[in-house]
Amino acid sequence: MKQEDLGRLVGYQLKRVQAALRSAMDATLREHDLTTPQYVCLELLDQRPGLSNAELARDAFVTRQSMNVVLRNLQGAGLVTRPATASQGRALPLRLTEQGTARLKAARAGVLAIERRLTARLDVRETEVLLAQLSDMAESLPG
Repeated sequence: MKQEDLGRLVGYQLKRVQAALRSAMDATLREHDLTTPQYVCLELLDQRPGLSNAELARDAFVTRQSMNVVLRNLQGAGLVTRPATASQGRALPLRLTEQGTARLKAARAGVLAIERRLTARLDVRETEVLLAQLSDMAESLPG
């Protein structure tokens, strides 16, 4: 394949969008002393309190080892808490602290502004179609 054909590949364009999105999010979240993985972790815990490290890692698309680092930093900043021992099994359920909830709410506005910029040229119907297509693409490559 010739190099000029890269722009016609869906995977290449998805990677371009992902890189631009990550760069914009990193810049916005820096103002809130958060990284993109930390923000994703806070959002996941806000939606589903009590997730384990393994569940967070899977849903945030990072390794368990990377999630351990993210969680240590969030705990050190007082944004999340987890018990020292598990009440059952081995998983230690995580929860946002009040400070974590406040930081998340402050950062969320900037992230939602980026989302609006990302989809500004799409109407509601086009956005819904794109979301469905992206979901279908993700499901076509299980892994």
